Formats: sequence, structure tokens, C-alpha cells
Amino acid sequence: MRDDNARSAIDPGLASASGAAIAPAEPAALCAKRCVPCEGGVPAYSREASLLQLERLAGWSLTADGQRIRKEWRMRDFLDAMRFFGQVAELAEEEQHHPDLHLVAYRQVAIEIWTHAIGGLSENDFILAAKIDALPR
Repeated sequence: MRDDNARSAIDPGLASASGAAIAPAEPAALCAKRCVPCEGGVPAYSREASLLQLERLAGWSLTADGQRIRKEWRMRDFLDAMRFFGQVAELAEEEQHHPDLHLVAYRQVAIEIWTHAIGGLSENDFILAAKIDALPR
């Protein structure tokens, strides 16, 4: 039986696909964390949990399949786009979490992030997204 006087900091409607509770975090809190190696066995975020977390990450969106997050930028020119990808690559190596990088029409860039080992989204994806947003441009 539920005790209505006991309030959790985690919205009970916010859960991973397995039903485990997940609390959304602000970008600064995500930037303070490190990605944790994932070899599977971790439940993926539910669509609802992913969307709630994305409310705190400007410009990031859930892909149609609900298994990745994506953001697009228009850079000044080709070299600016490649410099940005270089920064993202260095960050990805530091975090040991590697996004998919896309370059279209010489200065349109897009990044997709997901946790390959679980075939969906984990906290690592949102940590990396927040850290990408914090990179200088």
C-alpha cells in the first residue's frame, strides 16, 4: 500500500523500460557526472523518461524510433564544422561514449547519441549531450 505522505523526489511515472524510477537532471548536474561503461544489463529509459529529460536539454529531440537523441547545428563553414566534430571526438574519448556524427551540405552537422549495448537510451546519453552543449563554439 502506498503512503501518500511519503513523497519521492522521483516522479513515479518516470521510469526506465523495466519500471525502475529515473529522476531527470539539470544540465549542470549532468555535466558534473561521468559516463559509466555499459556492457548491457541496464534498462533503457522509457519514452516518457527520455522526453522529460529532454525538456532540460535545449535543442535535443527523440528520434522517431525513441531509441536515440539528436541535435542539429548550422556551423559557419566546413572548417568550423570539422573543429566542432574534433571537440566532440575528444570529449567522446574522455567519456568512452561515442555518438554518431553526421555532416551534410558542408556545414550542417547532426549528432545522434544512444547506448549501443542496450539498444536505447541511458543516463550516459544525456550526460554526453549536456557536455556537448557545454563545449565552446
